[in-house]
Amino acid sequence: MKASAIAYKPVGLALGAVSGMLAAVAFKQAWKLIEGEGDAPDATDEHRSWREILLAAGLQGAVFAVVKAAVDRSGAVATRRLTGTWPG
Repeated sequence: MKASAIAYKPVGLALGAVSGMLAAVAFKQAWKLIEGEGDAPDATDEHRSWREILLAAGLQGAVFAVVKAAVDRSGAVATRRLTGTWPG
């Protein structure tokens, strides 16, 4: 494993935590726009329909994946600018 990849590990972990927090906020806002409610349904909520539960799960997965990719890519680009090497 390259030294740059090892040095990037702590940065990657911190960025992962940040991306999780950003994704959670983005998902809550998106869910409010779609359903007009504050909280997305849990899979075991018997008062919610299959449609609501699957829509919420799909949206949450998509939002988390996009935010994670954007934050990871931004971190890699910033690392290249600072060090001159790509961390991957």
